Amino acid sequence: MGFQDHFSAHAGDYRAFRPTYPAALPDLLAGAAPARGLAWDVGCGNGQLSTALAGRFAAVAATDASAEQIANADPRPNIRYAVAPAESSGLDGSSCDLIVAAQAAHWFDLDRFYAEVRRVARPGAALALVSYGLLLVDPMLDPLIERFHNHTLGPYWPADRWKVVDGYRDLPFPFEEQTTPRVAMEAEWTLPRLLHYMNTWSGVKAAAKATGANPLDGFADAIAPLWGDPERERTIRWPLGIRLGRVG
Repeated sequence: MGFQDHFSAHAGDYRAFRPTYPAALPDLLAGAAPARGLAWDVGCGNGQLSTALAGRFAAVAATDASAEQIANADPRPNIRYAVAPAESSGLDGSSCDLIVAAQAAHWFDLDRFYAEVRRVARPGAALALVSYGLLLVDPMLDPLIERFHNHTLGPYWPADRWKVVDGYRDLPFPFEEQTTPRVAMEAEWTLPRLLHYMNTWSGVKAAAKATGANPLDGFADAIAPLWGDPERERTIRWPLGIRLGRVG
């Protein structure tokens, strides 16, 4: 399986408009690790989770197959960013206390990635696959958003998108799995801010390329009367799917 790059051309927007992970997530991951030495953030994108892990681990290795994503990453003294595929990190063997892939594992060759996980993991290291799918606002708006996501964009999503929406529940996970508390991202956004975020979706980009028109234009017209004042902030939630396990 080659690298499926749906994001490099829009790495700047991805950094500017994607939501940020709550502190509860890196706290959970750090608590699951046997030590706080090295964390490997796989498919790190622009470093949204890497920077949070940097406050909890002595060092973070943050890798992504996209050079453009790495170029847009947020630097920290104890983060080492590198362009590398998930299946071949370049890290030393038995070096990682935590391996985490956030919103990225559905792009990996999992058999080869898991072999790499076993190679770089210290005994008892934690492995986490984190995902977030469809956002939630309120019962009045959620059906409209779901219809746009599932039906309007349905033919244009990469096939692996549905693994994310399903919270990675059906991904193979050959490790001793642990239960986790419920964790969600939250943000207070205006309608224009929400639309900027949705414009980073690969399904929107593919639909616009295929049809010559951005499908968000029609969606914005439909949601505006229900939202009310476009500058009104509403609470947006993304429940996180977390597959957490122990390596070795």
